[in-house]
Amino acid sequence: MADENLFSMDQPLPISAEIKVERDLHMSRGDGENSYASNSRLQAKAILKTRPVLHDAVAAAVHASSLSAAAGAKVVADLGCSSGPNTLRVVSEVLGAVVDRRDEKEQPVQHVQFFLNDLPGNDFNLVFQSLEPFRKQLDARDKGDSLLPQHYVAGLPGSYYTRLFPDRCVHLFHSSYCLMWRSKAHTHRFNKSSDVHVPEELVRGAVVNEGNMYIWETTPPSVVELYQKQFQEDFSLFLQLRHKELVSNGQMVLIFLGRKNEDVLRGEASYYIWGLLARALQSLVKEGRVEKERLDSFSLPFYAPSIDEVKDAIIKQSAAFDINHIQLLESNFDPDDLEDSDLVLDSVQSGVNVARSVRAVMEPLIANHFGEHVLDELFEIYGRNVTAHLQKVKLKHHVFVLSLKAS
Repeated sequence: MADENLFSMDQPLPISAEIKVERDLHMSRGDGENSYASNSRLQAKAILKTRPVLHDAVAAAVHASSLSAAAGAKVVADLGCSSGPNTLRVVSEVLGAVVDRRDEKEQPVQHVQFFLNDLPGNDFNLVFQSLEPFRKQLDARDKGDSLLPQHYVAGLPGSYYTRLFPDRCVHLFHSSYCLMWRSKAHTHRFNKSSDVHVPEELVRGAVVNEGNMYIWETTPPSVVELYQKQFQEDFSLFLQLRHKELVSNGQMVLIFLGRKNEDVLRGEASYYIWGLLARALQSLVKEGRVEKERLDSFSLPFYAPSIDEVKDAIIKQSAAFDINHIQLLESNFDPDDLEDSDLVLDSVQSGVNVARSVRAVMEPLIANHFGEHVLDELFEIYGRNVTAHLQKVKLKHHVFVLSLKAS
């Protein structure tokens, strides 16, 4: 990541600065009040809710590898691992699923090699510092029965839109709350020589999504199409790369944000979450705290696809993968709201909770583009915007749970 002290609060950041996804996209580091480690309960709920799918995939991977003469450790990779309790929760779930197989007649798994992957800006230091306490917890749970296989954990920095492993060596890929992030940001400056089709307005450098950071009611169709095309390219590339790296009949469990409605402009949570944050930035523009040109040049590298868009991408790779399971779950965006009803019990507290969750994800991108000095005020306004929206309708988001088997 760029040096955070390169520009002072009194010296404005250059408007032309673009989001570099591999450099700038990472969750808020550390374990402080605003960190991702302290504000990732929403993601934890999804991991726990999808445990049966992950356990089934582990069982299938173990069974498939037991039929092979190939020896050695089972290789498991968590793509977009981030940091905090969720990272090692996945490791724990996989080990637990392996133990569940001990009653089977198959050869027991002796060794598991975990690779924790994320972009280079991820807080790998926090991950590594968490390993020793994690091992002690596992030992206490194991109670000396030696049920758990020997396991090893390594960090693997790099984009999952690139090759990460040699051919046919991974038994299980897991990824949670990551594949809605795109490989690039759609700024309003593009290279004419790019082989990606770009609307002429973007090539000329015109601002065509004024005042927005994602798809909103004023977003032109050409920009929506650009986001949709980028998703298809990214997801197809992701599937192609992982197929080369998976062993025969290897498994993949993917959990990521999506949407229920085909119409991207229908009011779902991903639509409102970013729209309300853009409104908070617009408030700072009116106050003179943020330059309008800076907001107009900010474009979020994110897209929540519909179920048909996901299926279309998989069908194009039908020779590579079979679908074991596909499901669209609904969840409240407030991680502390466990009510199934559409009733919001405390809209003010829910607004604060949502703002904290989103800040833990967005703080590095916002600080890089707008400056750290806007963070507190921005997310205070954002929390109020969310509260006002919750007084009208509850914010619920949709999560894809996708389990695939490599052919």
